[in-house]
Amino acid sequence: MNKTVPVTKNEYIDVVFEDLTHEGSGVAKVDGYPLFVPNGLPGEKAKVKVIKTGKSYGFGKLIELYEKSPYRVEIPSSDRQKYGGCQLEHISYAGQLKYKENQVREVLTRIGKLEDVVVHPILGMDKPWHYRNKAQVPVGEKDGKLIAGFFKPRSHEIVDTDESLIQLPEINEAVQTIKEICSRLGIPAYQEESHKGVLRHIMARFGKQTGELMVVLITRTADLPQKDQLIEEIVARLPKVKSIVHNVNSKRTNVILGEKTKVLWGSEVIYDYIGDVKFAISALSFYQVNPVQTKVLYDKALEYADLSGEETVIDAYCGIGTISLFLAQKAKNVFGVEVVPEAIEDAKRNAELNGLANAEFAAGEAEVVIPKWYKEGNAADVLVVDPPRKGCDEALLQTIIDMKPKKVVYVSCNPATLARDLRILEDGGYKTVEVQPVDMFPMTTHVECVSQLILDEK
Repeated sequence: MNKTVPVTKNEYIDVVFEDLTHEGSGVAKVDGYPLFVPNGLPGEKAKVKVIKTGKSYGFGKLIELYEKSPYRVEIPSSDRQKYGGCQLEHISYAGQLKYKENQVREVLTRIGKLEDVVVHPILGMDKPWHYRNKAQVPVGEKDGKLIAGFFKPRSHEIVDTDESLIQLPEINEAVQTIKEICSRLGIPAYQEESHKGVLRHIMARFGKQTGELMVVLITRTADLPQKDQLIEEIVARLPKVKSIVHNVNSKRTNVILGEKTKVLWGSEVIYDYIGDVKFAISALSFYQVNPVQTKVLYDKALEYADLSGEETVIDAYCGIGTISLFLAQKAKNVFGVEVVPEAIEDAKRNAELNGLANAEFAAGEAEVVIPKWYKEGNAADVLVVDPPRKGCDEALLQTIIDMKPKKVVYVSCNPATLARDLRILEDGGYKTVEVQPVDMFPMTTHVECVSQLILDEK
C-alpha cells in the first residue's frame, strides 16, 4: 500500500525546522515527511511554500519566519545572489562550527556505528572570510560587456560578481582586472549554446606566503585575440603577477581545463609555503585552497602520525606531495602514490625543491601500487590516506588491513565516506582513537577531518 504524501505542490504550511542537510538546507517534517528548505535553520518556526514533492521527500521555499534562530545572521538577499558559493553565510560563524561538528558526530554514529570515538571540538578560523587562494570563474556577455562570476544554482546563468567574500583580495583584484581588460580589448566570451566565442574561464592562483600571482586564460580557440596587448596590460596593472598561462579547451564540456597549456609570460609555476615546506604550483596543480587551515590540518596529521624518525610511511592519494613532504621531515622514508602522472612530477619536483631525498613517488592507482609495494617487502609503519570525496577504494582498505601498519592517519573531505571507511577498518582490526574536524571552507557546507587509527593488537 503506497503511503500518501501529506503535502501538495504550491501549498503554504507552517513548519518547525529540526535539522540541516549536508547541503545546508533546513529540514522540516510534516507527518514524518521531510521537506528541504534553503535558508531555514534548526529551531526556527516559519511559513513555507511547497515547491516540489516526491515519494520520500519534498522541497520548499521559505516565505516568512515567525521565530528566528539565535545563530541567524541577516544578509540582504541581493548579496546572497551577488557573492555566491556561500551556502552558510546566513549562519553566524559560531553556528557554522557547531553545525559542522554535529554533522561529523552524527555520521560517525549513524553510518560508522562508532559510539565511543573522541571527536574534538572543530578547529575554526580567527578570520573566516577572504581565505581562498584560487578562483576559476566562468565568463559570459551582457549588454555588450564581459561578465564573470558564478553560475546561479541549478542553472548555467552567470551572475556577474565584483567581489567574492571568500576569495583572497588579490584573487578578486586579478579576476576583475582581467575581465575589464578583455572586455575593453573586445575579446569575445564563449557562448555555451552555440559553442562559439573565445574566453571560457578566468583562473587566478596566489601564493599567500610569497605574494606571487598566476593568471590562466582558458579559451575555446588556440588563437588568443590581442594577445600581446593583453599580456602588456595584465603585467602593467597586476604588479604581483609572475605567470600568465593560456589553456585551450575546445570541447563541448563542463570540464574547465583543456589538455593544451602554454606559458605566455613569466614562469611556468608560482611558489608558496605550508609551514617550512616550499611548493611549486603550476596551472594544473592540485593545491589546497585555504593555506591557513591547510597548515592546521597537516600539523594535526603529523601529530597523529607520531613519527620518531625511524618509520616508513606510505601516503596514498599524495597529489603534489603536500602531506608527504610534511611527513618526510620527521620520517625515515616516505612513499607517495597518486593516479595523476602530472601530480607525481610536481611531487618529485617539490621533494627536490626542499632537499628531501627520503621521499619517493610513483604514478598509479593506490589500490594497485600499494599492494605491489607490500609484496616487494615495502610495508608501512604508518599509512596516510587523503582520498577524494568518494572515499577509499575497497581494495586499498583491504590492503591496509592485510599490511597491518601500526597507525593509519585518515584525512577526509567527506564525513559520510570517512565514517563508512572507518567502520571497515575497525572491522579489520583497527581502533579509531580520535577524530579532529577542521573548518577548511568557512561559509560553505564542507568540513575536513583528520582521524587517528591504531592497530588493535588484543
